Amino acid sequence: MDLKRDIYEKLVDWKRRDSGLVLELEGARQVGKTYILNKFASENYQNYFYMNMLQASGQDFLRCLSKVREWEPGQPRREHPLHDAFELYDSRFSDDKNTIVVIDEIQESAEVYSCIRQFAREFQCHFIVTGSYLGKTLEREYFLPAGDVEKLVLNSLSYEEFLYAAGKYELYKEAELYGGSDHRIYDELKHWYEVYLRIGGYPAVVKKYLETGDFAACEETLMQVVDVFIDESSRYFNSVLDISLFEQVLPAVAQTMVREKKGTSDLVTELSKIIYKEESNRITKKSINYLLGWLYRSHIIGYCGKVNHGDRLDVTFNCRFYFRDIGIAQIFLRMSGADAATRAGILNENFVYLYLLEDIAKLQIAGVTPNFGTYKEGEIDFFVISRIDDKAYGIEVKAGKSIGKTANLLLKDEKVDYVYLLKGDTYGGVLDQVKYTVPIYLTGKVTFDKGI
Repeated sequence: MDLKRDIYEKLVDWKRRDSGLVLELEGARQVGKTYILNKFASENYQNYFYMNMLQASGQDFLRCLSKVREWEPGQPRREHPLHDAFELYDSRFSDDKNTIVVIDEIQESAEVYSCIRQFAREFQCHFIVTGSYLGKTLEREYFLPAGDVEKLVLNSLSYEEFLYAAGKYELYKEAELYGGSDHRIYDELKHWYEVYLRIGGYPAVVKKYLETGDFAACEETLMQVVDVFIDESSRYFNSVLDISLFEQVLPAVAQTMVREKKGTSDLVTELSKIIYKEESNRITKKSINYLLGWLYRSHIIGYCGKVNHGDRLDVTFNCRFYFRDIGIAQIFLRMSGADAATRAGILNENFVYLYLLEDIAKLQIAGVTPNFGTYKEGEIDFFVISRIDDKAYGIEVKAGKSIGKTANLLLKDEKVDYVYLLKGDTYGGVLDQVKYTVPIYLTGKVTFDKGI
């Protein structure tokens, strides 16, 4: 089954621009990086060379690189050893615009990763490097090639990509944001949204559902994804303590999502309390902080900040977690023991969070992460400052029909200019041109440009 991915067009655009920069494709394990790169390279270049630093192809290239770098006194040094290494690796290599080199799992070799600057500055051909555990490259022996790399992130399938795979994307395109379409369209999109909340967007899980419709089989496949990630990550940890803590951190992250509705300024301490049921010593906090960094750089979790007192300039960073895939969130929220209603509320928030994260990457909204907000005695799910119209938007996420009181209060006190009510049980509507009710499964169509 060929899954259409939106990132494909971004890859085509990178090739067209020919910026001279190496493309670093980030993304979690098993989101389809290798698949999409194989497809892109094969369809857009005459010559495609692939090596995986975890496999024999990567080791073969390292041997070629070592050989061309050998030098004996009295012998002339090679003028372009890297070029020679690629030619030795494959005699068909040609350094021109019709050639692309993809280096997978590049975090396995500090030597090759440190060549990225040369790839960008000394070659005409195009290079893409990728890996699931690029957090490894923060270690000292890795030379970080600032200014020579352009980055893209491949996530698990979005709801829209999932709909495309299910043959329902035309319904999504047709659905009007505020209820102007046939209600049967909304009802069907809601059904598929509920499926998506259960399985998430990992390609193997989506394929399993579309082939079988079996939620239990999907959960088993998703747990296999998690197990592989945990096992592979453990290879990069230096201490027994870190390895033993790692399996506990993900369920603990889910518990903080349930417990800390208004967030916390010290997520590490909260996780320590959950894991150990007591204040942790400095060593344990250091280990947990390291593991959180690993989960973040592996694109498993994301952070959410907090706008305090409805003041757009008073922001506390990293007060809440969300997962980067809805299926992963579902699994660990179930492990947390949270009831169905609580899980549903958090999953809906997590769904919206992922779209806001994309909007930040597109420079459509301000911030380094999405933010929720507090005001007086209440809390609003997200507080957004638009970079398009410079207006403040409150976002309330509701699984059912209720309306958040804090959103109305923020509007009344002019702390926000507009409010989006993203709800599971609605066909949409507009009130006084400041309050917009939208079916939550159409979040991807929401824009922050009402003030233009």
